[in-house]
Amino acid sequence: MIQLRELRKDFGPKTVVHGVNLSVAPGEKLVLRGPSGCGKTTLLRMINRLTEPTTGSVWIDGRDTATADPVALRRQIGYVIQGGGLLPHRTVRENIFVVPRLLGWTRQKCEDRLFVLKAALWLFDDWFDAYPAELSGGQRQRVAIARALMTNPSIMLMDEPFSGLDTRTRLVIRREIRDLWSLRDKTIVAVTHDITEAFEFGNRIALMSPGRIEQVGTAAELLFRPATAFARDFFDQSDRLRHEWEAVRLLDLDLPDDATNAGTPTKLGVPASGTVAEAVATLGGDTERVTLLIESFQRFKHALGGPPEDAESP
Repeated sequence: MIQLRELRKDFGPKTVVHGVNLSVAPGEKLVLRGPSGCGKTTLLRMINRLTEPTTGSVWIDGRDTATADPVALRRQIGYVIQGGGLLPHRTVRENIFVVPRLLGWTRQKCEDRLFVLKAALWLFDDWFDAYPAELSGGQRQRVAIARALMTNPSIMLMDEPFSGLDTRTRLVIRREIRDLWSLRDKTIVAVTHDITEAFEFGNRIALMSPGRIEQVGTAAELLFRPATAFARDFFDQSDRLRHEWEAVRLLDLDLPDDATNAGTPTKLGVPASGTVAEAVATLGGDTERVTLLIESFQRFKHALGGPPEDAESP
């Protein structure tokens, strides 16, 4: 478990993080979301002590990280940043082996671990002797994740890991990474500016205003049960319905023909773990099934506290 206790960060006279308290459960995927400059990256970097807090503490598995050697701490936590952060003058293989070689792993142990990751991350042999500049953005991102996973850390930090990719590649890569079996047992804290990305990737979202956490909850809870005025007004009203559809998964609904197994395709033609938005896109002009879906969505929304779509404004 990760616990942030009264975490504060000052840069000179400016306070960028104000006494944040936050807990991340083992295996949870928590996304930090908020406007630019609100302190998301600073908060993330304090977890692995790339940025030292001014006051407060970070605890991992019951231990105050201030008592740990910062270099050793960072080697135990996977870290993926925008663009991958690969060393341009080293081959892909050398990039992936950086941390394990610093930890004293033998070449054979590194190769054995890489063999496992090749299948998990769809890495190809002809990449390993290439340099990062010779790969596409999506390929570099997979390599960066492989590097972060080499020592099999229980915790991974991800700072805008997909923001440097074109829109189509970004969509494909983030969905592939979301479903990777090798990440399912990892505790992940991620920063993103993209609302759809936050909804797809996070079990919960920590919504930040400048320096503070306004609300922590699922995407649906943030949309339908906002805890503060900031949370209520955060989502663009012109795109609100799209966000709501992206926030609700079919397994949350009382669809009469829905599967109970999250990995089983439903009669709607998408997995039960898919979103209402994905199902609507898949169904296209099938009016009868779209109507069934939307009616079930409206019941779910109303149960969470959101007004029915046809409710009059107060």
